[in-house]
Parts: sequence; C-alpha cells; structure tokens
Amino acid sequence: MLRRAAAAWRTWCREAGPPSPPLPGALRRGSRRPGPAGTRARDRAAFAAAAAAPGPCASPAAGLTMPGRNKAKYTCSCPDLLSGAQEAGESGRAARLATDESEEEGGGRRGVLVSNVGDPAIVKSPSDPKQYRYIKLRNGLQALLISDLSNAESKSGEATDEEEEEEDDDDDDDDEDSGAEIEDDDEDDFDDEDEHDDDDDDLDTEDNELEELDERAEGKKKTTEKQSAAALCVGVGSFADPDDLPGLAHFLEHMVFMGSLKYPDENGFDAFLKKHGGSDNASTDCERTVFQFDVQRKYFKEALDRWAQFFIHPLMIRDAIDREVEAVDSEYQLARPSDANRKEMLFGSLARPGHPMGKFFWGNAETLKHEPKRNDIDTHGRLREFWLHYYSAHYMTLVVQSKETLDTLEKWVTEIFSNIPNNGLPKPNFGHLTDPFDTPAFNKLYRVVPIRKVHALTITWALPPQQQHYRVKPLHYISWLVGHEGKGSILSFLRKKCWALALFGGNGETGFEQNSTYSVFSISITLTDEGYEHFNEVAHTVFQYLKMLQQLGPDKRIFEEIQKIEDNEFHYQEQTDPVEYVENMCENMQLYPLQDFLTGDQLLFEYKPEVITDALSQLTPQKANLVLLSAANEGKCDLREKWFGTHYSIEDIEKTWADLWNSDFELNPDLHLPAENKYIATDFALKPFDCPETEYPVKIVDTAQGCLWYKKDNKFKIPKAYIRFHLISPLIQRSASNVVLFDIFVNILTHNLAEPAYEADVAQLEYKLVAGEHGLIVRVKGFNHKLPLLFQLIIDYLADFDSTPAVFGMITEQLKKTYFNILIKPETLAKDVRLLILEYSRWSMIDKYQALLQGFTMEALLSFVKEFKSQLFVEGLVQGNFTSKESTDFLKYVVDKLDFKPLENEIPVQFRVVELPGAHHLCKVKALNKGDANSEVTVYYQSGARSLKEYTLMELLVMHMEEPCFDFLRTKQTLGYHVYPTCRNTSGILGFSVTVGTQATKFNSEIVDKKIEEFLSSFEERMENLTEDAFHTQVIALIKLKECEDTHLGEEVDRNWNEVATQQYLFDRLAHEIQALKSFSKVDLVNWFKSHRGNGSKIVSVHVVGYGKYETEDEGSAACDSSNSSYDEVAQLTYLPPSPLLADSTVPITDIRAFTSTLRLLPYHKIVK
Repeated sequence: MLRRAAAAWRTWCREAGPPSPPLPGALRRGSRRPGPAGTRARDRAAFAAAAAAPGPCASPAAGLTMPGRNKAKYTCSCPDLLSGAQEAGESGRAARLATDESEEEGGGRRGVLVSNVGDPAIVKSPSDPKQYRYIKLRNGLQALLISDLSNAESKSGEATDEEEEEEDDDDDDDDEDSGAEIEDDDEDDFDDEDEHDDDDDDLDTEDNELEELDERAEGKKKTTEKQSAAALCVGVGSFADPDDLPGLAHFLEHMVFMGSLKYPDENGFDAFLKKHGGSDNASTDCERTVFQFDVQRKYFKEALDRWAQFFIHPLMIRDAIDREVEAVDSEYQLARPSDANRKEMLFGSLARPGHPMGKFFWGNAETLKHEPKRNDIDTHGRLREFWLHYYSAHYMTLVVQSKETLDTLEKWVTEIFSNIPNNGLPKPNFGHLTDPFDTPAFNKLYRVVPIRKVHALTITWALPPQQQHYRVKPLHYISWLVGHEGKGSILSFLRKKCWALALFGGNGETGFEQNSTYSVFSISITLTDEGYEHFNEVAHTVFQYLKMLQQLGPDKRIFEEIQKIEDNEFHYQEQTDPVEYVENMCENMQLYPLQDFLTGDQLLFEYKPEVITDALSQLTPQKANLVLLSAANEGKCDLREKWFGTHYSIEDIEKTWADLWNSDFELNPDLHLPAENKYIATDFALKPFDCPETEYPVKIVDTAQGCLWYKKDNKFKIPKAYIRFHLISPLIQRSASNVVLFDIFVNILTHNLAEPAYEADVAQLEYKLVAGEHGLIVRVKGFNHKLPLLFQLIIDYLADFDSTPAVFGMITEQLKKTYFNILIKPETLAKDVRLLILEYSRWSMIDKYQALLQGFTMEALLSFVKEFKSQLFVEGLVQGNFTSKESTDFLKYVVDKLDFKPLENEIPVQFRVVELPGAHHLCKVKALNKGDANSEVTVYYQSGARSLKEYTLMELLVMHMEEPCFDFLRTKQTLGYHVYPTCRNTSGILGFSVTVGTQATKFNSEIVDKKIEEFLSSFEERMENLTEDAFHTQVIALIKLKECEDTHLGEEVDRNWNEVATQQYLFDRLAHEIQALKSFSKVDLVNWFKSHRGNGSKIVSVHVVGYGKYETEDEGSAACDSSNSSYDEVAQLTYLPPSPLLADSTVPITDIRAFTSTLRLLPYHKIVK
C-alpha cells in the first residue's frame, strides 16, 4: 500500500482530519491487501467526524484511497521526527548486546529464572501496564520487545499471572477486527466495507453511527487476551526507486509476500493468518517501508517464523510478478480519482530536477511491465537486486507485542530474525538534497481542476528538515495557533465573512510531508463560493496572522498549555490496538533515541523560543506556494500532470497582492492569540460507586420522554467518560426533503458550536454531532472533570438554535457539493443503490440530492427544527468515571432544556426490508464520475429474518470465505485491488455478499460477476471437502475474536452503544454467539451455504460501471480525458441493460422503485434471539 493518508490532527479536531481540500501529502500508499480488519474504529470515527466541514472538524485531506490498516495516531498532532538512521539507543547498551548474543540459544537472562524486567531507560506512561526491552541482534537488526501481561480483568479484577500462564494454550484472541463503523444505513458489516473513504465528505451527512464492533464475551472466568502483533520497518522507501523503474519499492512491498523458500505457498501466510483470526498489511513511504500483522497468541511464534522468511528468502517468482503487477496497477487506478493523490503528484513535480520527490512512487502496469519490456529491462532481476541491496537487517527495526515474558520474546526474536542478511552497505541517505523547492516555479499560484466539487486554497512552505527539533516541536506549536478555531483565529474571522468552512494547518507525519530533505508546513482552507471569489483576501488573512506571530514571538504560556494537554493525554492514555501500536513503534525506532521511543512523537519536552522563532521566520508570503482548487477552474487549465492527468495552470501572484505582501502590510485587529483554556482538566480522581457494580449497562431512568443506560467503569480506571444520546424523531424520514433539512440543521448546529466548543476540543474533550437516519446523535467523551460543561454547551446551542441567511446559504451550497462528492465514488454509489433496493422506505443519496437541487428556504429549516425539537424520545448511555447521580443529570438537562413532548407512538430505529424474489436480479448503472475507469461489482445473497445463532453461522461462513475469495479473485484472476466477502445485517435482515472493485479499462463488469459465481461454485466444492480439523480451527479463531479483550474503554462503550442505538439491548451478545459457535458442526456450515445457492436463491447483483474500453458503450473513451461531471449529470441514475453474457441468467432492474413496489415487505426484525 502506498502511504499518503493525512493524519487525523488532534490539534484541530480530535476526531477529524484536515478539511476537504486535500493537502499535498500524507497518503499511505498501497497495501498489499485490504484485509477484513480494515480501518480501526478510532480511525473510522476520525473520518466520520471529518465529514463535518463547517463544524468543529474538517473532512480528511487525503483520506484513504486504499483499504487496509490506516495509520492514524491520536497522539501528538505534529511530531517533528528525527530523521536518519537510528543511532540512539546505543549508549549504555554494550553489555546487554554482548549478553543477548551469547544467550540466543538459552532461555534465561543473566541467571534470572523468570525475568520480565523492562528497560528503565524507555520512558512510558504511568498508565501503561506493558514492559519494554530493546535488543540488537548480531546482524544489526534492532528490536523492541513488548510484554503485555496485563490481564483482561475478570469481574473483580483478580486474575493472577499463574492463571494467565496456565491459559497459554487456549487464550489467543484477536483485537477487535472491528473498525466496522457501520455504514450510514442500518446495516452492520462483519467486514468493514468503506475503508476507502477519501477526501470527500465536506459536510456531515447521515452516518448512522451504529458500529458493529467485534465484541468480547464477558462474565467468563477465564482470562482473555489481546491479539499478538509484530511490525517491521525497513529504512528504505520510494526515494530509492531507480529512475528507469518507477514504483519498484512499492512493488517489492507487494512481492515479498508471495511465498518464501521455507514456505513456498504463494498465499500461505495470509491463509495461515486467516485460519487463526489474524490479518496483515504493509505500506511504502518515501524513506521507510512498514510490514505488520496480528494473530492469536497461540500461533504467534509460528507466524513470526513464516513472516520473517519474507525478509530472509522471499521467492518472488516470475509468474507471481506478472500477476501482482496488476494489483499494483489496480491500486494506482483506484488512487487516480483522489484529489489528495493528484495534488500530491503535482506538488512533487515542483521539486528541482534530480530530487526524488519528482518520482512516480505508485508504479503501474506501464512503468513496471510494458515499458520495461520495450526497453529490455528484466523487472524480476531488478526486484531481486533491489531486495538484496536495500532489505538489509542493519537498518531494520522490529517490534513484537504479546502476552509473553520479555525473555521468551527475546529468545524467539533472536532465534527467528538473526538470519535476515546484513549486506553491510550504507543506509540510503538523501539528506544532502536540501531545498528541493527553492525554485522560481514554487512561489506561484497554481489553479487546479479537482475531481470533486470543492473550493480550496492551500498555502504551503517547504522548510529545512525539522526532525532534529522533535523535543521542541516548533511546527506543532505553530500549527496549534494557525489551526485554532476560537476567538481571534484565522478561521473565526473567515467564518464570520462566510468565506471559509474549515481550516487545517500543520505538518503530517508521513514521508511526503517530513523527510530527511525538507519539512512541509501547509495551511489548507475549505472555501465557500464567496471565499473562492476572495481567495486573495483569504491568503492575506493567513499572512497577517503569521506576521502577528512573528512580531509577538513565541508565547511561553501557550507552549506550556499545549505541553500540559499532551502530558495529561500521555499520563492517562488508553491502550491502542496492538497491531497499530507496533506499527507506530517500529517507525519511532527509526526516528528517536531509546528513551523517547514511546514519547518522541507526542510530548513537548523543552521550550526553546529560538527554535520556534526560526521556523516562524520562514513562513513568509515570498516563500509560499499557493494552490487554488476549484471546479470553476475547468477550461482555464491547459497543463496536465503526467501520471494522474490533473489539469492545472501556473500564474504569477497578482501584482497588486504581490506588492502588498512584499511591503510592511498592516496587521488585522480582529486576529489575536487564544485566551487561556478553561477546559483543561485538573481533577483526575476516580469517583466512588454510588450504586451496585454491574457487568453491563443498567437502565437507571425510564420515562415517556426518554431513558438512560449507565455503567460505572471499574476496569480501565481512568478519569475519562463517554456520553452518548440519541434524540429520536419520526419527522426525519417522512420525506427526502426532511432528511435534507435535517442534514442542513445538524451542519449549521455544528458550525455554530465550532468556535465556542473549540477549546474543549483541543483539551481532549471530543464531541461529535451525527445526523442519524432516525435522530440526532450527540457523542461527547474525554476527561470527565470538565465534560459536563461541554455537554451543556452543546444542548444549550441545540435549544437556542438559529441561523443567519448567510450561514444557511453557505451550508446548503456546501451540502450540495458533499452529496455530489459522495455520488461520484463508485463504491458509495454501489452501496446507495444496493440499500435503495433492499430498504423500502429509505431515501437514497440520489433522492436527497434531487431534493436539495430544488432549493430550500431558511423559513422551511426553522420550521422543521421547531417541529423536530417539539416531540422526541431521548435515549442515552453514560459510561466511565461518573456516578449514577451525575449521569441522570445529563438526561435531566436535555429534557429540561429542550422541553419537548413525548412521542405518541414508539418508532423503530430501522427500515422495513423487501423480500427479494427467488431469482438472480441485476441492477447495472453507469458511474456518475465521467472519465473514472473504476467499476464496483457486488453480488448480494439475501438470507432473511434470522436468529442470532444463524447470524453467527453466517459470520463463520464469511470467515471461511475470506482467504479463498482473495486468492481466487485477486491473486489468481487479478480482477482488482478490492476483493472481499461480507456478512451483512441490513436492518435486521441477514445476507452475505462478495464485492470486487475493478476497472473498465481491464474488465467488463459482467465478466467480474461471472468470476464471482465461478468462485462461489469452487468454494462450494471446497466446503464439501473441508476437514473437521480445518472447520474446528476456524471456529476457534472466531471464538477468540469474540473473546478478545477490549483495548480501551471506548471499545466497550462502542459495543454497548450499538445495542442501545439499535434498541436491541443484548449487551452480552458475544457470550450468546460464542455458545452458538460451540454448537456448530461442519455439516451445519456446509448445509447453510448450500441453502443459499441454487434455484430459488435470492440474489441481486449491483454493478456501477466505469468508463473504459471493456464497457461496450464506451469504446474509445479514455478515463480522465473527459471533463468532470456537472451537478445535473449526477442527479439521476442511468440504467444499463445486461449484455448477452448475463441476459439469460439474470432479471434486469431498470427502475428500482418500480421493482421494489411489487415486493413483499419483511417484518421489522432484530437479531436478539
């Protein structure tokens, strides 16, 4: 996976990324495979929150074009990482190294019988129960061993170390492969489908917030444990690509997985992981390549051995090369419609000749296959040569985490990884290539035509590398101020002018923004239509603010405030998913000295005003690059970027403005530094219980107006809490217009809160407002001390809701762009079409878009809001460090402040679902983004209203299906990069599907559909031949996933909230599912699959067809050459007839409403029995 995903910057929005205009950077390139785990729940929250551009959070700049695990740290938002080889950690280690090497075969350490003593030099959080040890192997590989013997406390938290050791053989479980924040429908995905959210959601749209999280069965005596995980970072990346083979480093990251001398099976490692509840991924950055996996603890040592072989002796056979290059090409094709990626490639092209930023890092079939053939270049030979030259142990850093003692981990690592070769060659170093953007072309205005409907201005500076200043973090300090949203800030001023919706300022943590040759500082602003017309004034406001900072100089009070906030977060930090954690740590080892492995990217260690002053002094108009992104630029841009086809133009800064910025211009009196933050917590005491301790949430208030569920935390013991409320109203779903008015309402409310709530946001008090399908969802979390203040502020603004005509116009115009940007993505359109077929009364995105194009008045909005607030049912969950008395006050505040009447009738928080006919139906529609080659094919099988036991059986079936599906459709057939089966719970109705993302330049969608059928037929045969042993192994793997210990309080809350928000209340769901799993036989599984196949199967195929030569009506049309779609062109679906290939075997759907109107509606159903 190519790495370029902009980090979610906590400084500006705790759950969000940068605003919709993509930054020139930070995409994480290319994972080898999507993997069912997908993005973690926290990352999903970031992207969901990011949808609220006019609100407290902006939408992600780069987002994720690829599936697979994302790097999204919640730690320091602007780490000034130390570049170069990891020199640190060597001092004082000589004795340990000698001992390590002499004891590699022995089990003990220096005569200690059972040692789990960590390195005292490694600074860790007081709330971190893990032990750490650093070792260096004979071959030069550096390793960080993490022993996590902290048990998942039993009910009273008394499990002992002896008990843990006894359970060594049994207790292996997966971290929450969850990430699965449910789609913006009432549908739970076992596999997280929408991990490729890019930079699209400019405003908050419906995001039903119901997250299907893999849950743990509680109330069991035995101790469960986290997944074991490992990550390895190679100190080389795309900068090392040879000039004649662009993308080779990224391609090698794919190829090393394709079998090894010791384990030659091409998909053997993935199959092993899937069998034991694990997953794997990898990513290539500019100067680093990272590989990671997780698996049940019981199989961790074997997995380490299999994985290490990729670095000891990968096969990289020629046949696999020819096929895997197609996966790299598909990844590139998927990346092409991303504005973030396009802008990054354009920015890289501005580097001076000879600098590696000008290279094409992605690679595609042309650069890795066709061009080499024409030039008689042996790609296979060059791959092996690159591996021998650069994959050397002495610049690899390894991190392993498991519930083992440090001595055991040291023994394993020494035994397994000492055979990685060390070629003795110097690590590649690009540090001499400084000032890559010190060119006349840089300080210009670039107008760019985006794929999406967006106006954005990005101002960028290229500074000398800042990594050596990581203890001061000057860019973090500056970005804290530039990105502030409170009074006196840039964004506050621009919002009052109705010129901007969101602002992101700072430096990302990926190689594109920060490497050994430069550091980027960029300010990216989402503009309104009016802001676009005044972009020079917007830029001038930014320059005025920076000039003010330069004149005032660094402010110690503000630095110490940031420092205090980071210290609080570090001191009371919650544990993270092991695979994310080891991935982060193996990179930190490349960047920081030993003592700062865990803290270097988060804490501010020392105040050095001269370092901050030096960085500030470089942020001048004369050194800035301006990129103006707008669809209004179309037709005015005659230049075209080579690889992504981006249309752009270059012009000098307008003379009037250039002259002003070269002068001693006046400051803006409306701009000033932020006041002292009143939301920073100072009371971290844990509250006593004021009611009996319970294992699950208990309903402590139940009235006609609402109810409240409550659980006091006694497991994680941190001074934090989560508050969630669902304000349910039948008004929302009465019409498409109402759904749109609700979206407008929630976004204006978020916009109104942005400034007053911003200080709370940066003080680790996070909030999010979600326009759910059936109500407004309010989520608040953080240190409990000041949390009630934030909650009351939100409810106050809700009660006193109002809007100005200017804000109303700004938000509705932006919402139109948001809907458009969602519809032009094949994967989101495919989901919208599928759910429009299945959920009868659902208003689709197309319906909403059409309603919005008709126009709304502010009077209509205020009337809607008044009616919405007049009659509600409020359901809440409070969990964490609050007493029950304090918790009831939250519900009382909502009821008293809003003063609403109760609902006359209970309303279901789900849709009715149609019963599909017993036939194979095909709904084939044209993609709405003209020129996008990407197609999406989903074949969905409806099962029906089923029991919890049958739902669990479907999960098991899909788990069996994952690896063979990937192997057949992606590895062997090379149909596309995204390939996955999914267990689907659509408003309580069970089903499963297989999805393939492909390109019309390579395959016709109907061919892909036939190949999916071919796979399912072969899978049926595979199931017939399934051995009892293989069946039981998979059952155990799924049980372990469900028994998995929660990493932090948020996971437990997510699970409980899912039950509350869906009104199912089965808080011990996983215990029931585990019992069901234990009762299944192989025959049950085989018969279950067979029952969904053959005559009478209820199947619907949804094809969103891209533009390319394999789709007959588009002969000769070239992706990216046509102009972008207009607003009107995406307002309706274009149905396509089936070709002769599927005409005889499918029934076409050419009008969804007409089709579903004839079908029987299934009763409302909940999977609780």
